[in-house]
Amino acid sequence: MARGVQKIRFEYDSTDVTPRSVATVRVTLRACSAAAQVGFFCFEVPDRMTRISLRPFARPCQWVILLTLTLTLPGIAVGAKRISVTVPSTIDDHQQPCFVVLPDGYDPADGKRPLCVLLHSWSAGVEQSRPGREAEATRRGWICLLPHFRGPNKTPDACGSLKAQQDILDAMAWTRKRYPIDEKRIYLMGVSGGGHMTMLMAGRYPELWTAASAWVGISDLAAWHKKHEKTKYGAMMRASCGGAPGDSAEVDRQYRARSPLTHLQRAGKVAIEFCAGIHDGHTGSVPVRHSLEAFNLVAQAAGGKQVSETEIRQLSTPTGRLRSPQRSDQEVDPALGREIHLRRYAGAARVTIFEGGHEAIDAAAMQWLERHVKP
Repeated sequence: MARGVQKIRFEYDSTDVTPRSVATVRVTLRACSAAAQVGFFCFEVPDRMTRISLRPFARPCQWVILLTLTLTLPGIAVGAKRISVTVPSTIDDHQQPCFVVLPDGYDPADGKRPLCVLLHSWSAGVEQSRPGREAEATRRGWICLLPHFRGPNKTPDACGSLKAQQDILDAMAWTRKRYPIDEKRIYLMGVSGGGHMTMLMAGRYPELWTAASAWVGISDLAAWHKKHEKTKYGAMMRASCGGAPGDSAEVDRQYRARSPLTHLQRAGKVAIEFCAGIHDGHTGSVPVRHSLEAFNLVAQAAGGKQVSETEIRQLSTPTGRLRSPQRSDQEVDPALGREIHLRRYAGAARVTIFEGGHEAIDAAAMQWLERHVKP
């Protein structure tokens, strides 16, 4: 590396980063001195970028880096092909933008491929950057489908509405008609708002999915509104559901209909996992209770053992830990790569509370999905 060029590594949360957006990341340039001048720096970043500007921050050796991300083909495995398509809604003929991602060397003559449906997060749309998820799926030879399902959850047509659900179904039908899909291996995965929709779709249409993976998802919209009444998420829910919980019987019906807890009792035979970081709800936006209560509904439907209310409360504190962990709570999961604070099984379902926050571990999610094949 040329003299004077510093190489650093930083990470940022791209959950709600979309193309043409600007991310602000604060890092410490440990190799620089207080007198260092702005020069050329080599960055290792998960996505391509264009313009970089640096300016001094409050203390020596710190800078604020402003970068404009260009995410036209973010993080796709080498040779993978991303195709932009439009799928009309069978409800209102709305033209839904979608992406289909084909793995490296794809040839329809090679036979049927698994389909992995990847759902965007709460505040995003189809163009959201999901580099790790796409790369993990396409390197396994899977076809990926990225539907839009009415975009950010801030309108009545979004946020788990019947139209949003149908958009996913229509996009799947379009894909299955045009590509050789292995019907025994149809997978679903989402994070945050995508986790919400993953749970909702698994509960509403359990027969469609071979396996599903929901990370840090919202399972009860009314409860989540109570936590976020004064944040942007509360405003988005009110815009989607027609008001706040308690405003009217119809508003309450909307919150219930769009909440996975209303439907997950039908998913007792679905191989679905629920995952959440122990610090979410404290440093993040979705308390772990959402994942635990979702698992409990599926466990009840499957005739399995539920996580107790006492255990949920123990894990819901800022320093949450189980006082009497079970053997499964002490598993080591190399794909997850994090300490596990709780892991329980019931029927085909699993729940994991891990050391982390509002995030997903893509390799672990894909490993869960690929182990399941319909008979």
